[in-house]
Amino acid sequence: MTKRRYYTITELTTEFGITTRTLRFYEDEKLLNPERQARKRLYTPRDRTRLKLILRGKRLGFSLAEVREIIEMYDHAPGERGQLEKLQGRITERQAELEQKQKDILETLEELNQVNSSVQQRLNELK
Repeated sequence: MTKRRYYTITELTTEFGITTRTLRFYEDEKLLNPERQARKRLYTPRDRTRLKLILRGKRLGFSLAEVREIIEMYDHAPGERGQLEKLQGRITERQAELEQKQKDILETLEELNQVNSSVQQRLNELK
């Protein structure tokens, strides 16, 4: 089985369900670096992997700066181990943020329920 050398912009946008504008934005941000053949962009398997990591990071709520920091660690010391440790730290931080938001939402919902009950009770009294 031969390893694939290049992906076109159409192949990547279709595979990942993104627009060409999104892909070009990541290029402008220097997160992807496709090769060029005339006006055609050719993305390497490395670009495809980076795109996958970018989109995963965005889905998980990481900023583009955080995604960049984690991805770029792979290219420099401390390498993959450092990247994974950094990612694990970011995941732990993100989980804590989301758990706090969840707690805040539950508290707000409870308060809304209490206020709604009070309002309903008062409406019943006014009938």
